[in-house]
Amino acid sequence: MENEELKTIMIFGVSSFVGSNLAEFFKRSYRVIGTYFKHPIFISGVTTIPCDVMTKEEVQLAIFTFKPDFVIYSVGLSSVYDCSKAKDYAEALNTIGLFNVVENCQRYKSQVIYISSSMVFGGVDKLYIESDIPDSLSVYGKTKSSAEFFIQRTSLNYLIFRVCALYGRGAAPRQMTTFELLQNKIENGDSMLCDNNVFQGFLDPYYLGMAIKLIIEKGVVNRLFQISSTDFMTFYDFAKLYCKVFKQSDRSLSKGYWSFPIMSSSTSSWSGGPIFCKMDMVNLENYLNTRLPTVEESLKFTFQRFRGTEKIAKGRDEGIVFI
Repeated sequence: MENEELKTIMIFGVSSFVGSNLAEFFKRSYRVIGTYFKHPIFISGVTTIPCDVMTKEEVQLAIFTFKPDFVIYSVGLSSVYDCSKAKDYAEALNTIGLFNVVENCQRYKSQVIYISSSMVFGGVDKLYIESDIPDSLSVYGKTKSSAEFFIQRTSLNYLIFRVCALYGRGAAPRQMTTFELLQNKIENGDSMLCDNNVFQGFLDPYYLGMAIKLIIEKGVVNRLFQISSTDFMTFYDFAKLYCKVFKQSDRSLSKGYWSFPIMSSSTSSWSGGPIFCKMDMVNLENYLNTRLPTVEESLKFTFQRFRGTEKIAKGRDEGIVFI
C-alpha cells in the first residue's frame, strides 16, 4: 500500500482491549482513527478523539469529519458477570450504540465491521456453524446476537466477525485484562483460581486483525465469519499452557469456577454442567486458504510478539476485562 493513499479505519472503542490491539495492528497499513468515551488514550501513530456512541450527533460528526473506509465497532461491556448485573447498560453499549454507527456508516459509504462473540451460542458440546441460530445462555451473548441480527437486517455493507476468547495486553492503564492479571499473579508467585468450566478457543487479537485485513482487501461484503483457535479448553488449561510456552511455573494455579450467570429466558438445550463455546471455522479457513492456529501456536506467536517489551505496569485497578 506504499504507493497508494492510505485508506482510513475508524475504531469506535479504541480504549478497549480489542480496540487498542486492532489499532496497533492496523496502524502499519492504514490511517487509524480511534474514539474513546471518558478516558483519553494515547496510541502512537493513531489519532484518538472523544465520542459518545449513544449521542447521534457526535457519531455523525466523527464519521463525517474523517470519512473512514471502514468502521470497526469494539465498544461494549464484555464481562458476562457485569452484563448480568447491568442489563440495560449492556444492551445500550453492545447493541443500541451500534445503531447510531450503522446509520452513519450507510450515509457516508463506510463498511461497518462488528466484533461479536462465540458466547452467542448455547453452551452445548458441539461445533457451532455460522448458520446455527444463536441461543445464548447469557445476557452478554444475547446483546451480541441482537447486534448481529440488527446489522444483517439493516446494513447494506457489513462484516461480522464472531470471535473466541481473545487474550493479551490492553492500552488502558485503569484496567487489567485477565491475561495481564495472570502474568502479574505468576510473576509475584500469588495464587490464582482459574475457571475450569467454560470451554472455548483462545487467540492473540493480532490473528483477528490479520483475518479482518485479508477479508477487507478481498472486497468482501455482507458476510459473517467465525474465528477461533482450532482447539478448545478452559482458562485453567490455557493458563497451564501459557506457563509452558512462557517458561513460567504453574504451581500458583488452581482449578475453580468463575461466575457465569445463566439467563432465565435462554432457549438453549444446554442442561447443566460444563459450558462449551466451540465454533466451526471451515468457512474462514477455506475463504483465506489458510489454517487457523492451535492455542499453543497462538501463545508461541504472542511470546515472540512480546519479546523485549516491558512487563505490565504495577498499580492498576483490579477490574478485569476479558472477551
